[in-house]
Amino acid sequence: LYDFRGSNPIALHVAGLLDTTSPAGHNRGVMAALLALALAAAACLLPPLGGIPFGGYTAVVGILAAAILALPVLTQIVARLLARGRHPLWRLARARFIALPHQVVVAVAGVVASVALASAMAIMVNSFRLSVDDWLTQVLPADLYLRASSSSASGYLDERSLDRIRTLPGVAGVDVVRAVNLRVDAGSPPITLLARPVAQGWGLPLVAGSLSPPADTPLPPAWISEAIADRGHLQPGERLTLPLGGLLRSFVVAGIWRDYARQHGAVVIERAEYVTMTGDGRINDVAIRLAAGFEDERVATALRDLFGAEPVEIARPGEIRAVTLQIFDRTFLITYLMEAVAVAIGLFGIATTFAAQAATRKGEFGMLRHLGFTRGDIGRLLVLEGVLASALGVLAGLLAGAAVSVVLIEVINLQSFHWSMDFAVPWGALATFALTLIVLAGWVARLAGAHAMRRSAVLAVKEDW
Repeated sequence: LYDFRGSNPIALHVAGLLDTTSPAGHNRGVMAALLALALAAAACLLPPLGGIPFGGYTAVVGILAAAILALPVLTQIVARLLARGRHPLWRLARARFIALPHQVVVAVAGVVASVALASAMAIMVNSFRLSVDDWLTQVLPADLYLRASSSSASGYLDERSLDRIRTLPGVAGVDVVRAVNLRVDAGSPPITLLARPVAQGWGLPLVAGSLSPPADTPLPPAWISEAIADRGHLQPGERLTLPLGGLLRSFVVAGIWRDYARQHGAVVIERAEYVTMTGDGRINDVAIRLAAGFEDERVATALRDLFGAEPVEIARPGEIRAVTLQIFDRTFLITYLMEAVAVAIGLFGIATTFAAQAATRKGEFGMLRHLGFTRGDIGRLLVLEGVLASALGVLAGLLAGAAVSVVLIEVINLQSFHWSMDFAVPWGALATFALTLIVLAGWVARLAGAHAMRRSAVLAVKEDW
């Protein structure tokens, strides 16, 4: 009973092991998996069609197919790594795991798909959230922000209002922003032009170029967001034409920056250049830097008293960041719910597969009872089989999910929204998720085989023979 190398026919009958695999079959599976991965990689190179990243979606399907096709070979590799166990239950579970990889594939295919999609979305959402948080830190460097409401006639600030702000106690410096919408051509949506200080110290989350204007061109500098760079196929050093002050003005692209606030794109130019070209000195937003030792609440109160009933909004960067991330989390709440549904589907697949297998293994369970196994031992055997199968599915799913997350971030996200993000894996959350799923799978396998274990050992063997 302890020798499962194929020389003991009783052990083979007890474990229900009929090895239907072959090296040729494994080789075909490996080749099919590699072909699916190659097709996925090729699909990532395709441009979007009508703004829809069909190539990226095709790559996701190819990666999932490759993960499932590679399961039989992965089963053999994992089984070799688990060869040290000497306990009879362990060796029975491992022997079945090795000899019937196709049944394992049937049991865990749903787990692979659900874990891959859930982990890929978790990585993408975590990467996006951390990138948004870092972006907010870079674009909100001041201590207080004042915005003129655009819903009334007094929706703009002027230089006189700016001088009043500068004279308040505790105000060490101010930076101003003028925001206007521009339509570059009739066939595209309007973009946002932001006129504000850049070279004087107002930072931008650059992904290419620099804050210093190019020295080898007489053209004024402009810093474009990723959306404009992708749509216009522009790089630092190239020419950009914008309609300003009734004329077409030429700029040189000094840098490309990350912008999560304006999907259609934004261009930043120096405010002094904007005022010279347009004569427009109005102000939409003011960023206020405080002197050392002054509390932001004290200065905010002074600002409210200064403007009185005028419709202005005053906010701290922490408040803006908190509200933005709260909106972000609410937006992606449906994603977490969909991940839970995917995991539940994977567990249901394990339950139905183990229930069907248990119904055909009544004779095997009866033989084990005659050899001294208790119902508890058989239950633990089913738990161990479920754990091994689900661990394989989780491993394959996590590997596939990592590949899918790269496609989501680097292909689908870029082609759909034209913004990039930093890759960040939520290691703790994924580890907790994987361990929880494996434990639940073992429990589900035990419940699925409970009915088969209730049969009398004598009747089960008599029926089988």
